[in-house]
Amino acid sequence: MKRLLVLALLLTACGHAPAAPVAPKAISVQNCGRTLTFDQPPAKVVTGYQPSLETLLALGLQDRIVGRTAFEENGPDGFLPGQKAAYDTITQISPTIMLPQKEVMLAQGADFVIDNGQSSFDAAGGYATVDELQAAGAPVFILGNWCSPEETLKSTVEQTFTDLRNLGIVFGVQDRAEKLIADLQAQLADVEKRIAGRPKVKVLATDGGTGPVTAYGGAGLMNQMIAKAGGENVLAATRADYSEFSVEQVAASNPEALLVLDYVVYDGKAAATADTKASDVLGVAKNSPAAQARRVLPIPAAAAHPGYRNILAVVEIAKFLHPDAFAR
Repeated sequence: MKRLLVLALLLTACGHAPAAPVAPKAISVQNCGRTLTFDQPPAKVVTGYQPSLETLLALGLQDRIVGRTAFEENGPDGFLPGQKAAYDTITQISPTIMLPQKEVMLAQGADFVIDNGQSSFDAAGGYATVDELQAAGAPVFILGNWCSPEETLKSTVEQTFTDLRNLGIVFGVQDRAEKLIADLQAQLADVEKRIAGRPKVKVLATDGGTGPVTAYGGAGLMNQMIAKAGGENVLAATRADYSEFSVEQVAASNPEALLVLDYVVYDGKAAATADTKASDVLGVAKNSPAAQARRVLPIPAAAAHPGYRNILAVVEIAKFLHPDAFAR
């Protein structure tokens, strides 16, 4: 016993004592001009509008999500393949696509909140603010850099890759994130190769109306997706994202194809169908090639908001605009 004690003392004196546990190194990412710092990966995540949930599910993070908002826009067919089962297992904390009111939200005990914009953090609407959630230990991550109306206008498809990379860092799944990014980039590269040299199709992207008409101008995510898919936004000269346009503007735009936001339920209320909205808008642009051929593609509303689905939507739009390029 004495020999063992002497040996232990000698080892200690020579600097061979057992090393003290090393605390995990904190990591940080930038989001909406804020530095988000984490000592460990979040384990109690709350997601807002569906694209935020879709993005985390694509990264294989279902087990980290403890609460989500409702998503009934298009019924069972509105989900990405394989995601409805995951959606059903996660606790619904709001009956709408918005995060719940402040008291309910703070009671979730979340350590991370992810959404697609600032609407669900507006104090005037009764929601917990970004600062209040941060103080409660739940940093807020906004997809697509939709941090303000001005930033929303600057949004690009490539921001999806930045978000995925940052989320990979936050959750310690960088390898998954890089693999997903590579797959999505390959899909975009394939589209670019297939449509190279083909004439751009004149596109009107709309959410309906007979006057004024709600549509997408030449700034923001939808405009980017149209361009990536080989289209030309007929309202690109107007620096606006989701906005209202006059009957005269829409009629004069003379589109060759129509993209229509598709959702049948919005926050529990019935919405006009994509078919109804298409008929209304084509009635305004009744002399256009799009009206004559009734060339219409419904686009899920979730695809018009930042997230994993954006690249999938570019591929879908490209196949619609340039079917011959995908025939082989």
